[in-house]
Amino acid sequence: MARLSILLFALIFALSACESSAPRLGSDGKPLPQVYKIAARDADKIQFRMLDSVNALRQAAGVSQVTLNAQLNAAAATHSRDMSVQNRPWHFGSDGSSPLDRVRRAGYSGSNIGENISETYETELETLAAWMELKDTRDVILAPAARDLGVAWYQESNGKIWWTVILGG
Repeated sequence: MARLSILLFALIFALSACESSAPRLGSDGKPLPQVYKIAARDADKIQFRMLDSVNALRQAAGVSQVTLNAQLNAAAATHSRDMSVQNRPWHFGSDGSSPLDRVRRAGYSGSNIGENISETYETELETLAAWMELKDTRDVILAPAARDLGVAWYQESNGKIWWTVILGG
């Protein structure tokens, strides 16, 4: 009987360790963000996940798909790192450059449709979902004239991610 009690206690203890804990909630009742660490091996996957997601949203809205563009990727990467250096999410570079200036410097010859930026600890898809909740950033993602997409990020050692998405046409 003692063995059975010990075995039963051990089983209950083991099962209680398997139970998942509820997410920590903020004062707004929403789950607190968790740090999303981007591994080097995931870089290409992230760009294509963002591209596929943007195209799915564009298709649902009845507008044409976009393709990844190396020059827009470069302009987005430059700006993501620069926002980290400045420690603020905004559309102007530390040298006073605008999104149009950065796109031209990167060698893109098309028109600059728009730029979305974010300072977050969230994944690319959570960031895209947040952009889709706001009219101004949603309008950039769904702009009918857009043909090209640039997406990049810079992740600080503390996990903060500076996202930049640029659409061109």
